[in-house]
Amino acid sequence: MVRHDLLDRIRRQLDELNRSERKVADVILADPASATSMSIATLAQLASVSEPTVNRFCRSFEAKGYPDFKIKLAQSLAGGTPYVSQAVEPGDSAAEYTNKIFGATIAALDLARREVTPERIERVVDYLIQARQLHFFGLGASGAVAQDAQHKFFRFNLPVTAYGDVLMQRMVAAACHTGDVVVVLSWTGRTRDLVDIARLARENGAVVLGITAPDSPLAAECTETLEVATPEDTDYYMPMTSRMIQLALIDVLATGVTLRRGEDFLPHLKKIKDSLQPTRYPAGGRDDQS
Repeated sequence: MVRHDLLDRIRRQLDELNRSERKVADVILADPASATSMSIATLAQLASVSEPTVNRFCRSFEAKGYPDFKIKLAQSLAGGTPYVSQAVEPGDSAAEYTNKIFGATIAALDLARREVTPERIERVVDYLIQARQLHFFGLGASGAVAQDAQHKFFRFNLPVTAYGDVLMQRMVAAACHTGDVVVVLSWTGRTRDLVDIARLARENGAVVLGITAPDSPLAAECTETLEVATPEDTDYYMPMTSRMIQLALIDVLATGVTLRRGEDFLPHLKKIKDSLQPTRYPAGGRDDQS
């Protein structure tokens, strides 16, 4: 699984680059780990070139743009520690693996932001607004995201459940009716149980929304999908950037539903927030109870 492809290619092609692109390459090769966390503006400034020059440099190495290039760069830094992260190399110091994880996450989130279209977000929010009840299904790391979704969406005066057990998911899918919305979270979209459950829910009249990989078996069974592809190999490494992207998309959808509900709904949200005040010490520390 060792991948040094990108860095090796940059070194091999140095003589083929024009003067400006060579400056970009020199900055990256001098400290590849730091480059994974740089903004395009920072890299351009360090290389004394324009941001369009940085983008041209990235595209010359088969990247869609700078965020995609940073993901490929993080992957090329090391073969990855099996079952941990493909951005991390065995023997990395705390500073190195911290920088790599944050850099890979930021780059992946930026790439996902560019790939998700507002039109699809609007269509998914349309379905969520019309739901009679809402179910979130996910397994493993996606199961934790389903729980986070339940935590956010119960605020909308809507029956909301989250299930991380395939038997419960199957029974809920079998009990679905028209007006129910099922959101299935699966980064690969290849988990057999979830594909079967999505099909079962749709056959029973539910709208099935997927947050999953493009052109996956799960996507084929969904009414509508939010599809994001990143290079993270969750078959071999611990889900990291994929989980963060799923959480961000849940936040986007919850925000869309909130805005659709309008200002008249804000007092309800405030009431829920206010209910937590008695459970907390005042900001700045505990009251003096003596």
